[in-house]
Amino acid sequence: MNRIVLKKVSVLWRGFATNSHVDGFIGAIGNTPLIKLKRLSEETGCTILGKAEFQNPGGSVKDRAALYVVKDAEEKGRQPGGTVVEGTAGNTGIGLAHVCRSKGYKCVIYMPNTQSQEKIDLLQMLGADVRPVPAVAYENPENYNHQAKRYAESISNAVWTDQFDNIANARAHYETTGPEIWAQTKGTVHAFICATGTGGTLAGVGRFLREVSAKEGKKVESWLADPPGSVLDSYMNSGGKLMERSGSSITEGIGQGRVTQNLATEIGNLSGSMTIPDEKSIEMVYRLLDEEGLYVGASTALNVVAAYELARKLGPGRTVVTVLCDGAYRYQTRLFSRKWLESKSLNIPDHLRKYVVLP
Repeated sequence: MNRIVLKKVSVLWRGFATNSHVDGFIGAIGNTPLIKLKRLSEETGCTILGKAEFQNPGGSVKDRAALYVVKDAEEKGRQPGGTVVEGTAGNTGIGLAHVCRSKGYKCVIYMPNTQSQEKIDLLQMLGADVRPVPAVAYENPENYNHQAKRYAESISNAVWTDQFDNIANARAHYETTGPEIWAQTKGTVHAFICATGTGGTLAGVGRFLREVSAKEGKKVESWLADPPGSVLDSYMNSGGKLMERSGSSITEGIGQGRVTQNLATEIGNLSGSMTIPDEKSIEMVYRLLDEEGLYVGASTALNVVAAYELARKLGPGRTVVTVLCDGAYRYQTRLFSRKWLESKSLNIPDHLRKYVVLP
């Protein structure tokens, strides 16, 4: 573990609110609170904590990766005034649009046309050039990531930030999110679990917690949570021999058909994985709103279900941390629509149906 990261941990131990202000949008990224999920903690006898990444200035965990992949380009000689190009299912694009606006870059986003209209609208309002394309597998040359790369290569003074395989993404979480979690739990965390899209959050946080806990003779477990339709749980449980895909998921931006370079940096050190059905994720969206007052998206809900299941597996007295990725307002015309829920054959328990307010 490098000295810069250890120094950051030391500072975080002394508290976060040491400055009266931060330097613009970029200065506001990170140092998000850990929220105790009271009902779920009571049910399991554990302390279940969610890192409130929706409190980043761009509204999601992806602000961190967006900042670091742009910083990586700058470290390699990129100058202000150029174009940043990325393929993204939404939140990294939103983070990039904010970062690019604050730094004076143009931003072009290629994304699958299956993503919510709220995300597309927000990207356009932030000034990004949004290019929705048909959703096809990564192996297909028309996949949105490949189209983004080709476009960046076709114009001058442009960079493809390559969030999936650019390990500056995982470095963001190794240098910021992981140290924050360790400091906020005062080193008492037993396990970390979250879903992966690029793999940066799980790899970066997992590596940091593994290294820092080992220095104190402890072990923090890191687990992967997977939605239906992703191959990673199959890969993990087969010892890397299988990549079986089954079904599809309502979640956006998580799940994978391959092991990205970000995830590859830490996947061999993970303690395990689990697949979370959409039915449990959608119910948790409503439970968190009803019980905790938290208005979150489906990927966050999946993470919380996974943390709950892991807490039950580990037993009482443990502290389990996950990521609250973003807010539900980016998906509200779907998640809170009776018609949409019925189209996906998703049922909401009767006592929670009061929140289904859209036709």
